[in-house]
Amino acid sequence: MTPEIPYGRHWLDEEEIAEVSRTLRSDWITQGPRIEEFERRVASSRGARFGVAFSNGTAALHAACSAAGVRAGDEVITSPLTFVGTANAAVYQGAKPVFADIDPASLNLDPWEVRGRLTSKTKAILPVHFAGLPADMEALSKIAREKGLYVIEDACHALGAEWLDSNGAWQKTGNCSHSDMVVFSFHPVKQITTGEGGMVLTNREELANRLRTFRHHGLRRPEGEIAAAEPWRYEMDELGHNYRITDFQCALGLKQMEKLDRFLERRRRIADLYAQAFKGRDLTPQGFDRERFRHAWHLYVVQLGAGTGPAGRRAVYEALHQSGIGVNVHYLPVHLHPFYRRIFSYRPGDYPAAEGYYERTLTLPLFPKMTDEQVQRVIQSVCRVLETEGASHAAR
Repeated sequence: MTPEIPYGRHWLDEEEIAEVSRTLRSDWITQGPRIEEFERRVASSRGARFGVAFSNGTAALHAACSAAGVRAGDEVITSPLTFVGTANAAVYQGAKPVFADIDPASLNLDPWEVRGRLTSKTKAILPVHFAGLPADMEALSKIAREKGLYVIEDACHALGAEWLDSNGAWQKTGNCSHSDMVVFSFHPVKQITTGEGGMVLTNREELANRLRTFRHHGLRRPEGEIAAAEPWRYEMDELGHNYRITDFQCALGLKQMEKLDRFLERRRRIADLYAQAFKGRDLTPQGFDRERFRHAWHLYVVQLGAGTGPAGRRAVYEALHQSGIGVNVHYLPVHLHPFYRRIFSYRPGDYPAAEGYYERTLTLPLFPKMTDEQVQRVIQSVCRVLETEGASHAAR
């Protein structure tokens, strides 16, 4: 049964529908002008020079790994606490994802753990801005510079996030101030949506060119004498993919970008309401310094009390679903998926901080179209279920 209040939901109005319809009636529905317009809009809003749009966020991550030169035999250090697409992007290139454990408070990559995973095979660091909270980019960038590594930010949760650097300047996630590339996702539950879609931002023109070639089968137009003799000709110089996005998706994205600030403001308001309501409860939210970070709040995750355990978490999860509250769990740590255990020999216990988080976490509903009444219903339901389960646990 679909819950009455899901953990996430898109918000489209008639103006988005009209803009998509207008594009569908135009001469271009793919490989046309709306794509470049959307790329410029997102890049300029984040302070980056170039944006290259893709069919989805995972395709964008794959393209970024390819553009960074990740190949068979390389290693890419990333977080175990993420959607599988992050690590899969390295696997697609024949590389090995090497996980580093998380900081238990922020739930992002711990830079000290990253240092301990470096080898001569390390090609890139791929931090994840989990739930919309920026990772420690200054520390991670410092490690990468020391070792000559690429930095690819998985910001699929974090469109609109910002962080204060050590010089007192606010950095927008996406401006590539401390990385080579930043990846966003436009899935329906993200800050804006194109249905499916993703984008890589970069300040380096050569990377932007590689990204564009990669999303279009590896094809390029020749130059010089060949172009003069055969102006219609295109050549596949290297293996690429068909990872293109459509014009009508980008038309949707352009309208959504007009509402990004409003969407972010509403997400932050809901997160504040949760934080106030659950203060003093046996729930641990994601920890961060509000003076240094502006969270984008893709997800609102909490950890149940230390004594809850998997069985208690399941009871809370099921009770809330029965109440129509669509809580979720994000995520099973990547190294525990059967594929990663089988192919790379990862085992339970390898990353205790990520695993400890997973055993007790729940994701509460949070999306801009959520009404104050729905927020209060979630709060009341969570408090009621926690009290009931707590009493039941004490009785046992």
